[in-house]
Formats: sequence, structure tokens, C-alpha cells
Amino acid sequence: MPGTRWLDDEEQRTWRAYIRTSQLLQDALERQLQRDSGIPHTYYMILVVLSESPGRTMTMSELSSILRYSVSRLSHAVSRLEEKGWVRRVKRPEDRRTTVAELTDEGFAALVQAAPGHVEEVRRVLFDPLTPAQVRRFREVLTTILTAFESQEPPGEDERPRQLDPAAP
Repeated sequence: MPGTRWLDDEEQRTWRAYIRTSQLLQDALERQLQRDSGIPHTYYMILVVLSESPGRTMTMSELSSILRYSVSRLSHAVSRLEEKGWVRRVKRPEDRRTTVAELTDEGFAALVQAAPGHVEEVRRVLFDPLTPAQVRRFREVLTTILTAFESQEPPGEDERPRQLDPAAP
């Protein structure tokens, strides 16, 4: 194909290292959460985002947008979390068309119990192999890539959805 900007050798090695690292990282996090807490990583992320939201609530559409989950995937996951008593869905009194996901006290307790093992695994597989200077450079690179993605995304209906902040503590 004319005009294709093929990856050079360095870019190709970097791309493949990134893909393999991403797969191994996701696999490690999934295994740890399932083994130690019986929670899929997808469910854990829902609990985290809700726990960080005002009132531990968020509309289903906001949650879907932030997590980049399809509406059907999110709905299925929230149904499973409802069965556990960790999340409940309610309609907004001022707009009965809007469904809000709310983290229950039981769900927050499950998150508090799962978080230490999850953080330790993140530290073990991602941060322990790096020096503090490498961590800073890694964050800078990721922030540059995220900024490029976000500058290409069209704003939502009312405003851009909140993004998970890679620089947040």
C-alpha cells in the first residue's frame, strides 16, 4: 500500500514489547483478583470508579464512558454485582429515564478487602522492576499518549466524561 508508514525495527520491537507486557499485566491482575478475592478485574474497576465518585454513585452512561465498557458489558457486570449486594441501580428522582449505579456499604467493604492484594500485585509486576526515574518517564510517556487520544475524542452530549487520572495518587 503506497504511503504506508511501516514501523521501523525499533518501533516494531517497542510495539511488540508493549503488546506482550500489556497482556501479561492484565493476566496477572486478573489472576490475583480472582485468586485472592473472587472478583474479576472488570468488576473491581467498577467498584473503584464508584468508590471515587461523589456519593459513591454515577450514571450508568458515565460509568460506561469512563471505563470504556459497552453498555451491554457494563449492564451484565452490574447485574452480577447487584446479585452480590455490592451495587444497586436506582432511577434518578428528577429524571426517571436515568439509571444510577450506587456502591453499597457491602461493595465498599469488598473493595477495601480486595485493594491491598491488588495494589501489591500492581507494585510487584509494574513498579518494582523500575527505578523512580523510570516510573516518572513511564508516566510522562503514558500521559503524552493519553493526551493525544483525548484530543481526538469528540466531547459528549453535555461535556466530556471524567477520565481516570494517571497522575492521581
